Amino acid sequence: MALIFHIAERSQWQAAEADGVYQHPSLQTEGFIHCSTAEQVVWVANSFFRGQQGLVLLGIDSEQLGETLRYDEVEGVGAFPHVYGPIACDAVVQVLQFEPDADGTFALPSEVLSFEF
Repeated sequence: MALIFHIAERSQWQAAEADGVYQHPSLQTEGFIHCSTAEQVVWVANSFFRGQQGLVLLGIDSEQLGETLRYDEVEGVGAFPHVYGPIACDAVVQVLQFEPDADGTFALPSEVLSFEF
């Protein structure tokens, strides 16, 4: 199982659990849901979510996404996984609390490093 990750507001994820499908607002505004590899999560979190509370890190089984998953090149940064459609909650195999440290920065949760593939 290959995992990709998405940083979500806890309330958005809770609403998705009730619906059975996760649809981040970027799906409507940009046409896809931003995701990251494990190696990219901390950079994304510190670049776009610094100091933000109430987040969860969703571990998504990329094999369940089919053709909706694409790796797009982001200029100067590298290729990032993007999901061009809603994500079934069944594809989310790991939900971790994702809170910043006291200085507002994020670190990769140890559970990501120890997840059994």
